Amino acid sequence: MKKHLILVKHSLPKIVKHIPANKWKLSVEGKLRSHRLAESIKHFQPETIASSNEPKARGTAEIIAGLLHLRLHIVEDLHEHDRTDTPYLAHDRFQASIREFFQRPDQLIFGTETANEAHARFVRAVHSVLEKHINKTVVTVAHGTVISLFVSRCTGLSELFLWKELGLPSFVVLDRHSNSLIAKVNIA
Repeated sequence: MKKHLILVKHSLPKIVKHIPANKWKLSVEGKLRSHRLAESIKHFQPETIASSNEPKARGTAEIIAGLLHLRLHIVEDLHEHDRTDTPYLAHDRFQASIREFFQRPDQLIFGTETANEAHARFVRAVHSVLEKHINKTVVTVAHGTVISLFVSRCTGLSELFLWKELGLPSFVVLDRHSNSLIAKVNIA
């Protein structure tokens, strides 16, 4: 039986502009969507789940783990591109910053990491999870920017295209052996 890596973008958070995004928790709608997400993931027969320590990701993972009876592992370096020093950005400015972030991966655009630094950190974290769970289908709950960096560099898809395609929540399924894209699913 083929084994997969399922990379989940967390569910819909409650946005509080004066609180850093890495502290946001799931909204009521985000919790409901997480239940639908778990039902969609069940088809791939996940065997374990790891999550970023950010509340919106952890909340998503806790719902999935509970519904699918999976053991949850919190992994420090699965967090989003570090933007803790960046104030809330209006939609258009945030979109422009993300576009530039992907276009100039070696330059610090915003936050405290370049795209390449965020990618390297995330890759190390994902590989450490996979090494601990050899021959298992692994769910990893994380964030759109780092998932886009990871999947793009595995598959050749455009980082910006993928980032724009991933909803709250959504997931991408990769074959663990070949890193080929099996599925991309948005939950509304």
